[in-house]
Amino acid sequence: MADHGRIGGHPRLLRLAHSVLQPGFTGSTVPDWVRRRISEGLASVVLFGRNIHGPEQVAALTSALHAENPDLVIGLDEEADDEEADDATRPDARTGAFRPGNRALGALDDIDVTERVAHGVGRDLHTLGITLSYTPSADVAPDPHHPVIGVRSFGARTDVVSRHAAAWVRGLQSAGVAACAKHFPGHGDTVVSRRLGLPQVPARAGTLALTALPPFIAAMDAGVRAVMTGHLLVPAYDDRRPATLSRAVTQDLLRGELGFTGLIVTDAIEMGAVADRYGVVGATVRAVAAGADAVCVGGGHGHADERTTARLADALVRAVRDGRLPEERLTEAASRVKEFASWSGGLRRAAAGDGAGAGLGPMTGPAAARRAAVRRT
Repeated sequence: MADHGRIGGHPRLLRLAHSVLQPGFTGSTVPDWVRRRISEGLASVVLFGRNIHGPEQVAALTSALHAENPDLVIGLDEEADDEEADDATRPDARTGAFRPGNRALGALDDIDVTERVAHGVGRDLHTLGITLSYTPSADVAPDPHHPVIGVRSFGARTDVVSRHAAAWVRGLQSAGVAACAKHFPGHGDTVVSRRLGLPQVPARAGTLALTALPPFIAAMDAGVRAVMTGHLLVPAYDDRRPATLSRAVTQDLLRGELGFTGLIVTDAIEMGAVADRYGVVGATVRAVAAGADAVCVGGGHGHADERTTARLADALVRAVRDGRLPEERLTEAASRVKEFASWSGGLRRAAAGDGAGAGLGPMTGPAAARRAAVRRT
């Protein structure tokens, strides 16, 4: 097997580099290259629609992955009602949704229902072996027909989104699956798809502090341990770099002002908003240097292979060697990934031991959907 350009002589750095990547892959079983990279430090993978063909198949896939590393982070974007629905990753995407979506839950505005729905989603994902769901959307979206966030948002009001984002985190994590609040610092009032261009948030810092940031603070208060950055230009914080690549956003705002100590993960790094300007490799290095701890890649089929993973790992090592990426920053990122993996693995095992918190109640399917529909009419 070719080494795909692997850098020699720096095994420790290469292991650190592998640990901060969250790659996707093709197929319904574990590729040999994924097994090999896990043995070399890969700490996370992400599943997409192409990997999902039924509950038994997914459970077998995740079981095989966890056989390689019991604390491997296995991520999934459980939402399908978004601009990426052409590659829907939600397990029930092929058979039809069984539960009300976020906008309906926000309209109902019953946090107990939202928590129970999230718990039901979490139990399903836990059964499948998923350890990280890239939910909830903590974006405040004034328009339900918003071309980017749309019905993934719980609503147009900051207070509504805040309490339901928090309820989602509590419900999901009570079932043994880690939550991830996205898309920091708020994607709800933009009109450009980050797949096609760089969305811009024109609001001032004071306005954002009152409107966009509170749902993320509420999610943190509810115990979220992962936050996903958005590929957004927010001149109030940084007028040159997208949030994912901005130290002002990740370090000064998220960690400094808001006090977040968990895992910072990027949105898919191959999206045009950052890749068209910096390339996938350049965006990856810049994201980690700016403060991201994990880089999600491989949603696009062209990047779901060993070659991309090898290129990115090698690029991170080169960046350390030539001084563009401080070694202590890569070490810090790898340490946060390890800490998150240990915590999420413990969350999964604890839920398996107590029946995933079955006492939350039955309103997770048709009853919740009917109630939400009635409230909306």
